[in-house]
Amino acid sequence: MNKNDGFTSIFALGGLGEVGKNMYVIEYKNELVIIDAGVMFPTNDLLGVDYVIQDVTYLKQNEKKIKALIITHGHEDHIGGISFLLQNVNIPVVYASRIAQDLINKKLIDRNIGYKDINTYDEETIIKFKNIQVDFIRTTHSIPDSYAIVVTTPNGKIIHTGDFKFDLTPIGPMADIHKMARLGEEGVKLLLSESTNALSPGFSASEACVDEALGDVFARATTNRIILATFASNIYRIKHIIETCRENNRKIITFGRSMENAKDIAIKNGLIKDPSIFIDTNQAKDLKKHEICILCTGSQGERLAALSRIANGVHKQVQLMPDDIIVFASNPIPGNSSSINRIINKLYLKGVKVYTNSQFPDIHTSGHAKAEELKWMMRLIKPEYLMPIHGEYRMLKEHADLAVSCGIKEDNIFICKNGDSLIMDNEGVRRGKSITAGDVYVDGLRVGDIGSVVIKDRKIMSNDGVLVTILNINLDKRQLMIRPNITTRGFVLVNENASLIKEIENKVSDIVNKSLKSSKYSVTDIKNQVILELNVFINERTGRRPMILPVIMEVKK
Repeated sequence: MNKNDGFTSIFALGGLGEVGKNMYVIEYKNELVIIDAGVMFPTNDLLGVDYVIQDVTYLKQNEKKIKALIITHGHEDHIGGISFLLQNVNIPVVYASRIAQDLINKKLIDRNIGYKDINTYDEETIIKFKNIQVDFIRTTHSIPDSYAIVVTTPNGKIIHTGDFKFDLTPIGPMADIHKMARLGEEGVKLLLSESTNALSPGFSASEACVDEALGDVFARATTNRIILATFASNIYRIKHIIETCRENNRKIITFGRSMENAKDIAIKNGLIKDPSIFIDTNQAKDLKKHEICILCTGSQGERLAALSRIANGVHKQVQLMPDDIIVFASNPIPGNSSSINRIINKLYLKGVKVYTNSQFPDIHTSGHAKAEELKWMMRLIKPEYLMPIHGEYRMLKEHADLAVSCGIKEDNIFICKNGDSLIMDNEGVRRGKSITAGDVYVDGLRVGDIGSVVIKDRKIMSNDGVLVTILNINLDKRQLMIRPNITTRGFVLVNENASLIKEIENKVSDIVNKSLKSSKYSVTDIKNQVILELNVFINERTGRRPMILPVIMEVKK
């Protein structure tokens, strides 16, 4: 390690003021380490948007400094943006844990990205660059192989917790509490600690508690088919389900691409010992209802996920039966409550039984630390400074308050926004200059060209529909050749609103004829005038404001 003659910059390009698209950067002189590259799923007002990712302008401008991308664990809000990042920024090497590496490779294959420089790390791994050293602390989370990241710089140690909880009876390995305590005794300058459950008091329940709750559900369904939705990446939960099915003599059918991927990865890594419990739909035909459990995606109400298609009656292989029992082995992540409630209502309308966390509180337990666990982490690490991460502002603020109660000075706690930087040097930690940061929308294969105007237009079309008026105009003679042709989608039914459509045709004719008599006119002028006046006219008649699209066909006769 070089002598301390510079400063370390720390900032987030995603993950602050939001739950999702996590990406944190630690930079010292000409060395830059990125931690995580996640996505955020769009809110309901971002119509047509598939993912929200980070603005990586700063990384593109500083490509030569980048030493590595380091992944804390394999959840979408930490790895989902990797394929987009690799296509836009030169990343020399990626370090990921065993499960995360397999999940990343699946993503890259799906997008036909031939990136091969993914190295696996574990708790014994030490990565050394010229000025920066990185090592790892095993943690407990709702996915195997989750780690905290220790970044040692000439200005002191920085620890990024990743997503974590303290589970004293975990399904997998225990968190390395001893290493946390040892590092705390040695001295940690800055702690970046996740804040997802900062507003939840007490301790999170152990994953082991889920076993009993699942057993209760299966005990109630002695003659019923069970359809169970959970996070595909929660491989420990899938292990619970497998064992419960085995005890109750049920076979499992999986649906959903991410669920199939998670199953394959779990089998490959020995987390699922006996895959014979899984069957396909053809094999299920020979079994009775109470001998089957359908395990699927869609626990967050995702529109195209297997459970949503089942609820909507459009799944090709699964049709609901009146005595089916639907189990949500999950809680909604922030922003998803309305989507899930919509699916649950549809399921109730189908006449099936629906079990959620409200009926069986232990059927799901969070993988994120609650308030007392956050305090425990701070007591173990004993950081001089704290930067709460991974959460909406209210979560970050509550985390900061918890830190004060644990003896961290209020002036040493930094609640930041994406793009805010911290400077760590001999004197301590202070705020630095802002970095370019923001949201980039992914729509199919398009990345970054979905602006606010497009989103606004889509919102208008979804709420009030679209009205297209086709105008045949001889521009040389300044003459409207035939009556305007009106087509609508999502506005009104033409057949049922003939009088209104005729009024609109007459209004458009008047607008166009008036525009053509003007001394100065153009195609653009005519279109703008149609949009302006027709908007007012339609709003007065219907109270709605559809998107109006005038199409001018130039006739030269």
